[in-house]
Amino acid sequence: MDTTRNTVLEAWMKEHGHSANSLAEAVNTAAEQLTGRTGGHDGSSVRAWKSGRIRWPNAVTRKALELVTGLPATELGFVPRGRAQSTPAPQQEDPDMKRRTLVGGIAVAAAAAAAPGTAPRRIGMSDVDRLQQRFAEIIASDHRHGGQLSIEQRAAALADEALNLQNSGAATQRVRSHLYACAASFRSSAMWAAIDGRRYDDAQRHMREAQALAEMSGDQAIKFRIWSHAGTMYRHMGRPADALAANDVARNLNITRRDPMFASLGLARQAAIHGVAQDRTGTRRAFDQAQDAMDRADPHAVRPVWLIAFYDQAELHSLALSAYLTLGDYPTAESHGHRCLASLRPHMVRSRAITTTRLAHAQLHQGDADAATTAAMQVPATAATQHARVSRMLQEFGAALRAKAPGSPTVQTWTEHTAAWRTSA
Repeated sequence: MDTTRNTVLEAWMKEHGHSANSLAEAVNTAAEQLTGRTGGHDGSSVRAWKSGRIRWPNAVTRKALELVTGLPATELGFVPRGRAQSTPAPQQEDPDMKRRTLVGGIAVAAAAAAAPGTAPRRIGMSDVDRLQQRFAEIIASDHRHGGQLSIEQRAAALADEALNLQNSGAATQRVRSHLYACAASFRSSAMWAAIDGRRYDDAQRHMREAQALAEMSGDQAIKFRIWSHAGTMYRHMGRPADALAANDVARNLNITRRDPMFASLGLARQAAIHGVAQDRTGTRRAFDQAQDAMDRADPHAVRPVWLIAFYDQAELHSLALSAYLTLGDYPTAESHGHRCLASLRPHMVRSRAITTTRLAHAQLHQGDADAATTAAMQVPATAATQHARVSRMLQEFGAALRAKAPGSPTVQTWTEHTAAWRTSA
């Protein structure tokens, strides 16, 4: 017999009269109770659990299984990542499993705490603080590089670390809530990296798990981040109605009434969505309201690291640049682009590349091919070739430039420059 088969789950299903399809249906119903969305499992999912091809389902699935069976995942024969195994694990087929490699000392501590014959360790705020430090590192990496698959994978792995820590010892409810918030934070960063890299299927998968974790944490700030990201994701996908609906969930959270800075971000992103919807009046009104809310916000208030790391006057101008560019109001877009670049903080490397590229588009559409090309050539080669959004926008810039000034010296300059980019990348 294949020693990796989950014979414990098989025995439970037999005892309770469940087929693969009936268990999948029960888990989907439980997932809907947890997240508001029906799970996507079928009989093949359950067979993957039984065969051992999926040894540790994602967090929402584990919680749903616990609701259905009344047992924790470990008592159903599932094996947490990072736990020692007597035989090599087979190749995983679940995409989540491919992404999650435990890293860092927290997972080591968790595995040691769970080892047989040792007393359960006490999980405390010092463990949460270590996770939050790792989250700050993810945020910093995102602002330097943005959209990279490695960032997405690292954030997803750290989300698993936070969840594994839940099962490694005793903790107060306050600590457990913080651990769920940490897991949701990491998962939302994985979601954002996937959005930024235009990997939208992966982004939506991260979103669903992040939403469930945020609900378990009760943390309003991380709920805001996830739903606000969802609005941005749908905006990039060209689905403004879904974008507005998701962004409205964020904007209706109590935290936007307690802190005008959250309200400002929600309104700024709403304005950018109105731009995609070609709603000029809505765009202008929302930006005016976003600016007013930012002006009212207490500059000394304590806020999450992910918010203070990026949202400021420069980001407000960046979103305005995006909106007015989409609306075809190129002079206004250019004005916001210059103001954004003038106030961007040094660590916002990814944002500078995106803003510079959008500024070049705004200038080109006003007929200034030389200024536009000079601006576009300021984008670093790494961003131009490795960041999916920037790369696509620059390809579109090149096509528009060739259409507006065919055979011109400016086109030749741009062609030579992009060839050098590809060589240096």
